[in-house]
Amino acid sequence: MTTPRPSTTLSADEARRIALRAQGLLGSPDRRAGVRGVLRHLGAVQLDTISVLARSHELVPYARLGAVGRKTVESAYWHPGGAAQPHAFEYWSHAACILPIEEWPHFAFRRRAYRDRPHWNHTLPDGTYDQVIKQLRADGPLTATELGGAKKTSEWWDWSGTKVAVERALMYGEVVCVERRGWKRVYDLAERAVPPALLHDDLDDRECLRRLVRLAGEALGVGTRADIADYHRLKGDQVDAVLADSGLVPVTVEGWAKPAWADPAALETPPRGRHRTTLLSPFDSLIWERARTERIFGFSHRLEAYVPKPKRVHGYFAMPVLAGGRLVGRVDPAREGRTLVAKQITLDGPKAVPAVAQALLEAATWVDCTNVRVERVDAPDLRDPLTRELARALD
Repeated sequence: MTTPRPSTTLSADEARRIALRAQGLLGSPDRRAGVRGVLRHLGAVQLDTISVLARSHELVPYARLGAVGRKTVESAYWHPGGAAQPHAFEYWSHAACILPIEEWPHFAFRRRAYRDRPHWNHTLPDGTYDQVIKQLRADGPLTATELGGAKKTSEWWDWSGTKVAVERALMYGEVVCVERRGWKRVYDLAERAVPPALLHDDLDDRECLRRLVRLAGEALGVGTRADIADYHRLKGDQVDAVLADSGLVPVTVEGWAKPAWADPAALETPPRGRHRTTLLSPFDSLIWERARTERIFGFSHRLEAYVPKPKRVHGYFAMPVLAGGRLVGRVDPAREGRTLVAKQITLDGPKAVPAVAQALLEAATWVDCTNVRVERVDAPDLRDPLTRELARALD
């Protein structure tokens, strides 16, 4: 792909602030739009099974809006109790994600690709798929257990034929998840759950890709080709095919080795406003792409939940701390009753102490904890200043 001449040059600091504003972490949050507004603004909120303080899809709006009730989050995302108007759907984007319902038509390219695959991991007994669809039509919405069982054995990966069939139907777009019960998906037919005006695969692949590239650019503010591709897990050649027609504009960012593209609206006004101080989920879209996080913030981070315990550096679910538009530390949290436990804290120097204390206290309040206990601080000389800061606020 031939990259057009850049329209402007951004400093690394300008690019960082543009990215923060685009992700809803710089400037006043739109509280009236609430959780649904956050979802529409980001375009995708990643799901994950890990729950420490809360699940990642709850942590994402919390990071932007502050204390927001968990029931509020659930009702904003899913379609509980057969409510008349769904606001979101689950599908494969950056990973398994919650997506705004109005983007359903733009994932037609991916649904078609799944349908065209000759095989799909697990084998499926004859007739099982049709039986699942028939049962949902007659009795839905239903969980996989209600459809006949999710697993053949206790192993998490050993899906039953019913579970394979209903997940395949979800990938094909014939079935959607309309709510979660105890983290179990509740499935129903797309024809009942998706608004009729949106329930189609009429858009060709190019139009779908053009839209998703534009959405990724808007959510990132500014990014490289790889950043844009990663947001909805597109292939590089898919991005190349539509980038010039996406509405994004080429820019140069000082210190970035690769060409960049920006949302033109992000370039119209300087990014100013209040910086959010908060703990971030490792799956937050601000930091989910590790190379971009290191490029923008000079901060190297990875999830260590699947790393053997003796080899962990920062902890099981270390959450980066955002303050002043910088990543200033990490907290590996846990909960014991009404105590938020900071099992391990990494601080980027003494100046990070007040911000980390503030982030811990706000998170504790959000999850109904009345106390914060610090177990380990990587810099021992900062332990006492941090515990004093916490004690003053808790008194």
